[in-house]
Amino acid sequence: MAKRFEGKSVFITGASAGIGAAVAVGLAREGARIALAARRKDRLEEVKAKVEAAGGKAVTLACDVCDRASVDVAVAEAVGAFGGIDVALANAGMGVAGLFENLDVEAFRRQFETNVFGALNTVYAVLPHLIASKGTLGLVSSVAGRVGAPTTTAYCASKFAVYGLAEALYYELADRGVAVTCIQPGFVRSEIRHIDNRGVYHPNRKDPIPSFLVVPTEQAAREIIGYLYRRKFNAIITGHGKAIVFLNRLFPGTVRLVQRLATKGKLNPRANAGKGFQEL
Repeated sequence: MAKRFEGKSVFITGASAGIGAAVAVGLAREGARIALAARRKDRLEEVKAKVEAAGGKAVTLACDVCDRASVDVAVAEAVGAFGGIDVALANAGMGVAGLFENLDVEAFRRQFETNVFGALNTVYAVLPHLIASKGTLGLVSSVAGRVGAPTTTAYCASKFAVYGLAEALYYELADRGVAVTCIQPGFVRSEIRHIDNRGVYHPNRKDPIPSFLVVPTEQAAREIIGYLYRRKFNAIITGHGKAIVFLNRLFPGTVRLVQRLATKGKLNPRANAGKGFQEL
């Protein structure tokens, strides 16, 4: 049976954990060669071992998406290793949570620096290679980039921006032969909701999301790989994510009413000060 990404070269940011790592392993099973980019080189080596165990080939690249020069070096090393880039997945991201009144402009700036400008740095670095290969660009937004929610103002604003960027690029790059896929996950299992706004990991923190809504990372990765293969733009990941976006598109007033009723009396800035997660 033919593998869908046989001989393809894939560049993934945020590849050291979560969705990025799971997509890397899944693509390795599909015959891809993977350039793993992230800040944590030790974690990348662990992912590389999993990629190789899945029958793939990988290189690890220390990279901070907030530093354009760092991204350029990583992309150059990926091209040097594999001869080009057929698929790029701008997956690196972080999240700042908390009520708007408990945040400040610097919190928003930090949020946008990674989620928006980090994505832009990645796109600019990989774009010449994707044009040459007529490849696929994957940008990771979120269901929170389609539907706003309280206590996530900074995160939602950044992911709405990524969705808008992806949609505009879809049209601009179509005649150049480059497909754009905007990936919008719902709740996916990972350590992300155990990290606070200061970047401190709390392994014993209870996940605030009901377990029945949290989708296994490998399942989400399989969905993402399918969308990348089909070169489809609108990649809403998880069943609940699809339902939320669908309902918000058809019945936005109802969705707002439900959220308002669910949070009424619970959004006191003083009571919620200091709460939140960081990495997404």
